[in-house]
Amino acid sequence: MTRTVVITGASAGIGRALALEFARRGWRLGLASRRLAALESLRDEIIAATGGAAPPPALLELDVSDTADCGARLGGFLGSLGGVDVFVANAGINEFTRIGKGGFDGSQRILQTNLIGTLATLEVAAGHFIAQGRGHLVGVSSLASLLSIPSQGAYCASKAALSSWLGAARIELARHGIAVTDVLPGFVVTDIMPHIERYPFAVPVERAAREIVDAIGRRKRRAIVPGFPWRLLRPFAGLVPDAVWRRMLR
Repeated sequence: MTRTVVITGASAGIGRALALEFARRGWRLGLASRRLAALESLRDEIIAATGGAAPPPALLELDVSDTADCGARLGGFLGSLGGVDVFVANAGINEFTRIGKGGFDGSQRILQTNLIGTLATLEVAAGHFIAQGRGHLVGVSSLASLLSIPSQGAYCASKAALSSWLGAARIELARHGIAVTDVLPGFVVTDIMPHIERYPFAVPVERAAREIVDAIGRRKRRAIVPGFPWRLLRPFAGLVPDAVWRRMLR
C-alpha cells in the first residue's frame, strides 16, 4: 500500500531533499510552500526521476506565517489527499539577528514562521490525524535548540520552543495512535544560512534527508542528524565556550 507524506517548506533545502528521498522510496507526496513555481519545478523533477510510476505530487501554495489563512488551506489540502500517514512541518527561515541593535523585525519574522506558523500547521495536522485515528507528526527543529549561538538568538529560541511543544504533543497524542518525532539537524549545507559549510561536521543535504526519512520510518521520538558525531557530542552541546562561538562567527 502506498503511503502518503505531506511536507511544508518543500521548495528548497531540507524540505526539497526530503521530497526527493520520499519519492525515491515510493511515497505519495503532498508538497507545500509559499513558492509555487519552485514546487512545480520540483514536481516535474520527481515525475521525471520516477518515470511516472507514482502519482504526481499534489501541490499547495502556503505561507505558514499567515496563520489566519493557513488552517483552512492546509486542512482542505489534507482532506483532499485522503489518508495521510506522515506530516512533516519543515518550513522555516533564518537570518542573523543582533541583539540590542534595533532589528527586532528580523527576530519577529523568525518566530512568526518557525514557531507560530509551524505550530499552526502541526495543530491542523494533529486534528486531521485524530479524526483519522492514526498518523505521524514530524517537526524539523535543530541542534540550535540546545545551543545559545550569537547572532542566532531568535532562531535558537524558535527551535527550542518547537522541540518543547513536540515533546508535549507526543505525550498528549499517544492515546490517539499518533506518533511524534522531533528532528534535530546539525549543520546541513543549504541556503538557510550563509557559509554554513564552514561549521563543524556540516553534511550534504542529501545525507541529512536519508537519515531523517530512516528515522521517520523507525518512528523515533528524537532524531539527531547526522547521527555521528552529534549523538555523542549532544551532552556537551551547551558547554561550548563563548570564545569559540565568537571566533567562528566573525
